[in-house]
Amino acid sequence: MTTATASTCPDCTETVPVPDGLRVTSIVVCPGCKVELEVIALDPTEFALAPEIEEDFGE
Repeated sequence: MTTATASTCPDCTETVPVPDGLRVTSIVVCPGCKVELEVIALDPTEFALAPEIEEDFGE
């Protein structure tokens, strides 16, 4: 299985390097727009905007 060494940001289309040991659900930061990206596929590597962490006030 081969994985790409770079992929593109879905927000700004900047090239995002793919570090070794990446897994689905890993979070990386786009070097162009600094948005957090979630890995959604590995072969080829695909990113989606990471979900926002929401506060849980025990409701």
